[in-house]
Amino acid sequence: MTSTDASAATPPQASDTPTGMSQKNIILLFIGLMITMLLAALNQTVLSTALPTIVGELNGVDQMTWVITAYILAMTIVMPVYGRISDLIGRKPALLFAISVFMAGSIVGALAGNIVWLIVGRIVQGLGGGGLMILAQAAIADVVSPRDRGRYMGFMGAVFAVASVAGPLLGGWLTEGPGWRWAFWMNIPLGALAIAATLAFMRLPKPDHAQRPKLDYLGMTLIAAATTTLVLMCTWGGHTYDWTSPQIIGLGVATIVLAVIFVFVEKRAAMPVIPMQLFSNRNFTLVTIAALMVGIAMFGALGYMPTYIQMVTGVDATVAGLYMTPMMGGLLITSVISGQLISRFGKYKLYPLAGAVVIGIALALISTMHPSTPNWQMCIYLAIFGIGLGLIMQILTLIVQNEFPGAFVGTATASNNYFRQVGATLGSAIVGSIFASRLVDLLKENLGGSADKLSSSGGGQNSLTPALVDSLPDQLRVPIVESYNDALLPIFLFFVPLAVVAFIALLFVDERPLSTKVRGEAEIEGLGEGQVLPEPFDVPDHVDGDESSTRVRTAAASATKDRAH
Repeated sequence: MTSTDASAATPPQASDTPTGMSQKNIILLFIGLMITMLLAALNQTVLSTALPTIVGELNGVDQMTWVITAYILAMTIVMPVYGRISDLIGRKPALLFAISVFMAGSIVGALAGNIVWLIVGRIVQGLGGGGLMILAQAAIADVVSPRDRGRYMGFMGAVFAVASVAGPLLGGWLTEGPGWRWAFWMNIPLGALAIAATLAFMRLPKPDHAQRPKLDYLGMTLIAAATTTLVLMCTWGGHTYDWTSPQIIGLGVATIVLAVIFVFVEKRAAMPVIPMQLFSNRNFTLVTIAALMVGIAMFGALGYMPTYIQMVTGVDATVAGLYMTPMMGGLLITSVISGQLISRFGKYKLYPLAGAVVIGIALALISTMHPSTPNWQMCIYLAIFGIGLGLIMQILTLIVQNEFPGAFVGTATASNNYFRQVGATLGSAIVGSIFASRLVDLLKENLGGSADKLSSSGGGQNSLTPALVDSLPDQLRVPIVESYNDALLPIFLFFVPLAVVAFIALLFVDERPLSTKVRGEAEIEGLGEGQVLPEPFDVPDHVDGDESSTRVRTAAASATKDRAH
């Protein structure tokens, strides 16, 4: 892609935006978008410290994996759908719908009387939450150029850092105070605030289409089915069913068949949910591979660390949240600083490469911990992990958005985040499945004849809570603590190769100049002979008359001509 000359470090002026928005209005819009991202990000972490207590009270320790996995799975399925729909009908109505669905799921979770209804509530939450992050990222891309977007992406990364600190702390405080159900009830006023901010600040132009947008219902159904069978295979494999069982093999075959059919359908769809032309762009493909690897490693580690800290160190939920603070501090600092440096100098490739290396080192260090590891040492390892995440997370999104014109931004952003969330879902599912299976076996092995004493002390293995474990005599507590440690941490060592794969993929990314223009003024990359960008991906005719823009209009006109034939 031959981007517009990005040598100048001047932030975009109001005239660079599609509506001539002033810097003040952009900032107000950005604040509103950060509120919606905070809503989604909080709910990926707020239950982490409350989870042991929740599943213990609902007698569902053996279903603990699904409380986390169900939310991420639902988010993953709908991400490309929200991206595609928002390109068709606009960001604002799609975002308002997503917030409303998220609030409805929060009500279901707050009223849950058993583990099944809790999981249902998390699924509904995920169906809304999947749109919150994607639409916020796409909306800021509508009004801020890629060159200046680095600093905005840095602050969006900071939202995740703040949420990841505030979430565990808030979840711990609620668990020990008014009760864990308030982790769901708090989303109602936050959601109302997000809706008000969206209505007040979001002033984006609606897409201009001569015909009513046609949704790719078949593609949406196929991608949802393929993602679900993949996650079920990883969640049930080795735990509910043997890896060689007919059920797991059948799910694997179904995933492959559905994925092949999905690609076949998308190549022929008028308005595909994930256009296959995206993958003709080398940078998009490489960054997507890296995002998938990082997603597996990140959520595989984040989802269960607070549970590990509570069970092994014996601290309460609030203190467990505090122990996660160094990781989020590292993420916050490196995310903001790297974003500022990218906007200033226009160079971005070095940061995600360094992030992949740091993540690999941190995972290896965390896997060496044991119950007697000093807490300060654990905090250092977590801080290193956070530093790596801050260097890579938001920059991958920036690279993708720099590759495509404005009419493609929502779809491209959502597609990249979809694969990152697939990684997140796989990471949480794989870790959860292996962790739960190993934990049951290790508890039986380490407790031995003491298992009966455990049942008489407060319930079976499925009712273990941090408070109960901490109150047990050493002959019961120590084997349980050792079981949690040995069941979880060695898994992280197997994630190190994922960081290596991410590094190799990013090594081959072509560092293109960051465009100083907004929306449709970037050249289409990867539009080869015979390839057509379906409506509404044709670039508008209102772009400037420079050489780059002329090539854009020529490509769009050629695509339209091909469709006419």
